[in-house]
Amino acid sequence: MKLLLLISALFLAGFIKEATRPATNASDATDSGRNKSIVFCAPSFDPEKAKETKAPLINGIGKFSYKVSTKSSLAQKYFNQGLALTYGFNHGEAARSFHEVARLDSTCAMAYWGLALVLGPNYNASLNPVSLAEINDAIDKAVKYSPLASTSEKMLIQAMRERFPREEVKDMTPFYEAYASAMRKTRSQFPDDADIATLCADALMNLHPWNLWLKDGSAQPWTPEIMDILGKAVKKFPDHPGVMHYYIHAIEASRIADEASPVADRLRNIMPASGHLIHMPSHIYIRTGEYHKGVLVNEQASEADSSYIAQCKVQGAYPMMYYPHNIHFLAACAYFEGNTKKAIDAAWNVSKKVDRQTLAESLNSQHFYVIPYYVLVQLAKWDEILALPQPGESLKYPVAMWHYARGMAFSAKNEIEKASTEFNSLKVAAVDESLKTALIWESNNASDLVNIAFNVLGAEIAIAKNDLIESEARYRKAIEIEDHLNYMEPPDWFFSVRHHFGYLLIKTGKFAEAEKIYREDLATFPENGYALMGLYNSLKAQGKKQEAKAVKERFDRAWKFADIKLTASRVK
Repeated sequence: MKLLLLISALFLAGFIKEATRPATNASDATDSGRNKSIVFCAPSFDPEKAKETKAPLINGIGKFSYKVSTKSSLAQKYFNQGLALTYGFNHGEAARSFHEVARLDSTCAMAYWGLALVLGPNYNASLNPVSLAEINDAIDKAVKYSPLASTSEKMLIQAMRERFPREEVKDMTPFYEAYASAMRKTRSQFPDDADIATLCADALMNLHPWNLWLKDGSAQPWTPEIMDILGKAVKKFPDHPGVMHYYIHAIEASRIADEASPVADRLRNIMPASGHLIHMPSHIYIRTGEYHKGVLVNEQASEADSSYIAQCKVQGAYPMMYYPHNIHFLAACAYFEGNTKKAIDAAWNVSKKVDRQTLAESLNSQHFYVIPYYVLVQLAKWDEILALPQPGESLKYPVAMWHYARGMAFSAKNEIEKASTEFNSLKVAAVDESLKTALIWESNNASDLVNIAFNVLGAEIAIAKNDLIESEARYRKAIEIEDHLNYMEPPDWFFSVRHHFGYLLIKTGKFAEAEKIYREDLATFPENGYALMGLYNSLKAQGKKQEAKAVKERFDRAWKFADIKLTASRVK
């Protein structure tokens, strides 16, 4: 998920100073790692009180260890935990662990290095300038105690010093580039260190977060170096949580995401207490069409995070963004495998997780809030849609998608006048200038999603009026916008306009064109049942019996966990 933003609304008084910026064989999936619980928990991390608050030791962190210079075995345990949690993007809990290291051994230079690491930017978070003073204080202490550190630790500390200015600056790029250069040097001197390889790749990825591949899946100029580092590391250190996590992020938007399938299968069981790492394999499964695996890992991730958040009373970015992301992904994967109950339940669950106090201030939260609208439309739950109350008028994006959902419902019920009323309301939102700069995950603007909805609803109304030229034009426009959306997992438009357009093409006898549309969809969402059923129908209509038979067999495999019967590429 590409989230190059400071979601300051999430960091209310007492919350960790952290931000997020996200961004793609059922039979062998196991329940390994389920029901692992926290041993004990302290209150959620507060930068002002962290030095007075004992951090928890957590079951389910796995066997991860990174030896640092300390005489305290307990400090070493907390350091291991802190770095493991960092690799699991739980930066708030990691910070508490590093504070605990410093409390147990105030001369451990790496305790302060770790704190500077997690308070800084990461692949899902830009730097919060408010944290800069605390970061510099931590680095100064790391430098102070570095004479007691090993050579590799000294180089990591020096690299961290390069990463941050003393005072806030407008452009952090020179500092991040200096840090990446220092990490390259450190890696060259310690080529057999898995953590240094991970941190080096992380430094390089953060120069271009969520921008490693072009829309066609080809590499950006800076990507081969990252892939070389992580590709070698994942072979040499196949069970390292950081290597596996960053490898998946590095490869997920490429043409070769399937190469990470074995890594995904290993990662889901490596740290049972880390919901985010359990979830991460689904970024590959959704790209390879292994939707049931995606359902299973996100159910397990949600269970792990729910237990952790409840027991530790966690607040801030992790429960407000990472935890709902698991459930959002669950809705997507369940929809693709035809498990409508799980898709709808997950959609409502993610919507309910949104903090209503911050809803008006966070477009990301608003997107979570409207996931039920998308899912209910795709599954033709028209009565449920028409029973939905209107969101507050100030929530322009949710209100627009509410009109879209209602318009689709009225159109399906052949109440075209009412559908047109909703369409006209949506038309106002489609030209709203404020939505053009309103970014979801700092990636796609809300206006593009509203305009997809506007054109899809317009196409449906045109069909009802028997204006097939207008309907085709609107579907093609919606597909054009959808195809130009930036990469995101799950995709911000939920889901493919091609399922609707292909259905229209078949209904109007354009079978060969429908076949082309469905094959395009399968290139984006492999083995999804909706496109497979559409492809089967288009091939059968063309008399391509053998091809149709083969596709029908693929559909049967894809649909074996479904709870609805599908006869076309869309639910009517």
